[in-house]
Amino acid sequence: MTTNSIPAGARIGHVHLKVSDLDRAVQFYHELIGFDLVTRFGQQAAFLSAGGYHHHLGLNTWDSAGGEPPAAGTTGLYHFAINYPERRDLAAALKRLLDGGWSIDGASDHGTHEAIYLHDPDFNGIELAWDRTPKQWPRRGDNLVFDRKPLDFPNLLGELDEPAPADYLVELAAYR
Repeated sequence: MTTNSIPAGARIGHVHLKVSDLDRAVQFYHELIGFDLVTRFGQQAAFLSAGGYHHHLGLNTWDSAGGEPPAAGTTGLYHFAINYPERRDLAAALKRLLDGGWSIDGASDHGTHEAIYLHDPDFNGIELAWDRTPKQWPRRGDNLVFDRKPLDFPNLLGELDEPAPADYLVELAAYR
């Protein structure tokens, strides 16, 4: 490690998103994604978290009320990731989205982690992910090897106590 490197214990903190409709964004992140609503400031801002943290996610309409999503081919946020502690948690998140009628944009098994990609109502990209332990990460010598294999949805949803409806597996087969 060079003296200019960021410390290994550093982490990315909260994400703050500009949204066009605060009620719609809160409904998505609270009811479909599962974050707890910590506080709300009228139609201007809301803060959501998991596990009692002050906020993992800030939503605001300060510069974006009624706004349009960024046009394709422009700069900005590609996606942010929500990393789940257990593979079962990722399966539950996927089922909650499907139960809520929300579709996904794609999914991959990257070797280091499993990922499900989607967008929120304002077309902000989201990655729902579960990381394998570093000992399981594929390597070629000292270098990590990132893969892009299809995600095994039946196996993932098999983590849940009750089987996923067959129509979910038919819908998800398009992402294989």
